Amino acid sequence: MLLGILLTIHIIVCVCLIVVVLMQRSEGGALGMGGGPTGFMSARGAGDLLTRVTWILGSTFFVLSLALTLLSGRQGAAESVVDRMKVESIDPNKLNRAPQPQPESPSAAPAPLTAPTPQVRNPFTGEAEGTTPAAPAPAKP
Repeated sequence: MLLGILLTIHIIVCVCLIVVVLMQRSEGGALGMGGGPTGFMSARGAGDLLTRVTWILGSTFFVLSLALTLLSGRQGAAESVVDRMKVESIDPNKLNRAPQPQPESPSAAPAPLTAPTPQVRNPFTGEAEGTTPAAPAPAKP
């Protein structure tokens, strides 16, 4: 439940951080939109306010990210893969024993196919290794 609440707050902080960053005046005047003292606050006052809000929201974002990571790590560490496998109930004598052949039934799958033995061709003679070279072809006059 705590993770759900923190995750909800985290999402709200993310959205607010995006809005505050987009509200800030660009320093380079990108896309021809230069900032001017429009609105109820001066450009300097608005810049200071938005900068402080950005720092606060950014710090909150990082603290919430760390908290979520630590809490979710501790929650998942409560149970181990070995605990879920129930290693104590495994009989070591049965592990090395060959599987018992099962009687064939009419619906049994066919035997697996075997691949043919690969042959390596010699790039200089053009023949498979392990075979005798063929007689050279007569030269054309």
